[in-house]
Amino acid sequence: MHPPSLQLLRALRTSISPTTVRAATPLCANLTRMQAHIASPFDSSRRHNSGSNGPAHIRPTRMVSRAHPSKPRSHDRGPPSKEDTQTDFAALNVLGNIPTPTTAVDACLDTGFHLDNGVKITGGDGVMLVGGEAFTWRPWLGKQDGDKSSMVNAKGQFEVDEQAWGLLDLVWPRPDLLILGMGASIYPLAPETRKRINALGIRVEVVDTRNAAAQFNLLATERGVSEIAAAMIPIGWKGR
Repeated sequence: MHPPSLQLLRALRTSISPTTVRAATPLCANLTRMQAHIASPFDSSRRHNSGSNGPAHIRPTRMVSRAHPSKPRSHDRGPPSKEDTQTDFAALNVLGNIPTPTTAVDACLDTGFHLDNGVKITGGDGVMLVGGEAFTWRPWLGKQDGDKSSMVNAKGQFEVDEQAWGLLDLVWPRPDLLILGMGASIYPLAPETRKRINALGIRVEVVDTRNAAAQFNLLATERGVSEIAAAMIPIGWKGR
């Protein structure tokens, strides 16, 4: 194989001279700049503001989540307003002008109750409040041997003889709701006992005696003693 001639080497050296390389550089730079512009159009404002068109100055915009305002550390609402239209909701009492029923329960004791009219029920007896009157209530007398623990049957349900509700059968108009207080605890009401009360057209709510007294005082004040009745056993009684 023969080596290339001197004429061929000069022709090749002339074709790849620095002038040709410098002429090709702007084309490559312009192409690179166009690609950067297309790849990051969301950063055009930053590129124009910086005063440079080079790709090194193009940076993507970082998305920062909006911070939620922190909870106030204090409930102080500042000095009270002196306007005449201000309403003090803390002093608002919608039942303030309604008199409390005389049969409202003032105290629940282990062996009885103290009523608002001064009546005291002691000796372990219960109380039935119907139609604005208070009656001594002994629902365990209809059970075997008059044992108080017999009011809870073998299934753990509160069950008394139907004679315990005889007063509700005599009063008219009958109350809409009977609040039944079962002492310090709550027991499920036996189906037969619930059926007997519902047969009189009276709904029944079962709670412990303390809550029964509080609910009676509130509902009897709001709706009247003719609509709300209560039958409660002292909190000292405990079932089986």
